[in-house]
This record gives sequence, C-alpha cells and structure tokens, in this order.
Amino acid sequence: MPIQFIDNIPAGVRYMLMSAFAFALMTSCVKLVSTYGIPVFEIVAARAIVSLIISYVDVRRKGISVWGHNKKLLIARGAVGSLALICVYFAVTTLPLAEATILQYLHPVFTALLALIFLKERIQRSTIICILCCIVGLLLIVSPSLAFSSAAELPLFSVVVALFGAFGSAVAYVIVKRLSSSEDSSVIIFYFPLVALPLSLVLLGNDLVIPDPEALMLLILIGIFTQIGQVGLTKAMQTEVASKATAYSYVQVVFSIIFGWLLFSEIPSMWTWIGGSLIILGALINVSGSLNLRSRKSK
Repeated sequence: MPIQFIDNIPAGVRYMLMSAFAFALMTSCVKLVSTYGIPVFEIVAARAIVSLIISYVDVRRKGISVWGHNKKLLIARGAVGSLALICVYFAVTTLPLAEATILQYLHPVFTALLALIFLKERIQRSTIICILCCIVGLLLIVSPSLAFSSAAELPLFSVVVALFGAFGSAVAYVIVKRLSSSEDSSVIIFYFPLVALPLSLVLLGNDLVIPDPEALMLLILIGIFTQIGQVGLTKAMQTEVASKATAYSYVQVVFSIIFGWLLFSEIPSMWTWIGGSLIILGALINVSGSLNLRSRKSK
C-alpha cells in the first residue's frame, strides 16, 4: 500500500521532495559539524572537494570541455555562489535551523528585483504580493519586539549574513539563467566548487582544524547530501511537472524544523511560525503566478 501511494506521486514531486530532504540533512550536518569546532570556511572547502570530484566526473562522462565558453561569467557565478554559501553556512551555525532555512527562502524577492534590473523581466502582481508577504514575515521573525516587547529577537548580525546569503543565491540564479543559453548545466555546476575550494582555503588561512573521525564523516556527508539534493532538483526540472514541483521545495522548512527539534532541541517561536508561513505563502503565490503566466503564453 505505501509503495502504491508513492507510485501515484508525480515523478517531479518525488524528486523535489528528495532534494528538499537531502538539503535539510545537509544543513543539519553543517550545524552538527560546527559543534566539533570546525570553521565555516573549512566546511565550505570540504563540501567543495566532494562536489568538485563528482562534478568533474559528470562533465567528463558527457564528453564535453570542463571550461565552457563564457569563462568570465562562469567564474563570476562560482564566486557569487561561493560567497552566498559561506553566508548560508554561517547563518546555519549561528541561528536556529528553522529560522536560518526560512530566511534563505527570501531569495525569490531578490531574484525578482535583479531580473527586473538585469534581465528586463516585468514584475508580476503575484511577485509584488510575494515581496510584501516576505517583508512582513521577515519583520515578525527578526524583530517581534516591534509587536510585543517581551518577545525574543534573533542576533542581528547573523540575520544580516543570512540575508546576504539569500541575496547572493538570487544573483547566482540570475547569472545561471543567462549562462543556460550557452553552457551545459554540468559545466555551470562544476565551476561552483572550482571557485569555492581555493576561495575558502584562502579565507580559512591558518585556522584549519584536523577533524576527528566523526567530524570527518559529517564533512563527507555534507558533500554527498548536497550532490543528492542537486541531482533531485535537476531531475525534477527535467520532468513535465517540474514547474509545479518547485512549490514542494518549501517542504525543506518542515524537514528543518523536525531536525532542529530532534537534533538540537530547537522549538520555533510563535513569531517564527507566523512569519515563516507568510514567507512561504508569498513564495507559493509567486510560483502560482509564474505558472499562470506560462499557461497563458502557451495558449
């Protein structure tokens, strides 16, 4: 019976749920390994090593050049993505897992604004609603004391870093969208760890911490879960229901709440529930608006 139920779920949705679950496991491992005293830059470097090996094998399997055509833009995508990843990992290690994950999902707001400026894409009404929902949701999560003075606030620096991570993710997405017309997806993915590895090692400097076996296993799992998440995301986008399946990526927030509770005894506040719901609602409205626009264009 359970197998039959799973078979009835569209393939794109299954892949997206797998991706969300893997990314939630990845962020949980990042938070866990940080308790072993492993610096954020070292975590990024470890992930980059695993991703670089897997991505290189994938590019060679396709029989194409690893260097691509638009090298400057590919390097820019790698650099922006790397800095965004550093910000996201810092937020994960210094904020509750649920809050860090929710703040990352503000990237559709930044993506819409950047697409308007650089890709000349018109902002839809659904996107405007999304932006308003996200702003209100962000205020409720970050500074609930605006409503009730007794409510606890999150550390401002960590929140700002998390927002920079979401902004960097949006910039990387816009660059990828421009690269997609001339570059293979595997080459675009390959440049991410190619730039992230040396950049994180330079920033790490002399702060390298030799991990014990448990920490080393967590570092390896971060790279593996990341790759599983990316494969699931790519597979979902290759199916006919990919655009609809995108909405299911937000279940990562649910997984993060569960892992935060089980592994770190973190229970989100009422304001996180309300603010997070507004952010996710806004993102889903944005996805729905994009689907309706595509549907009208195809008729």
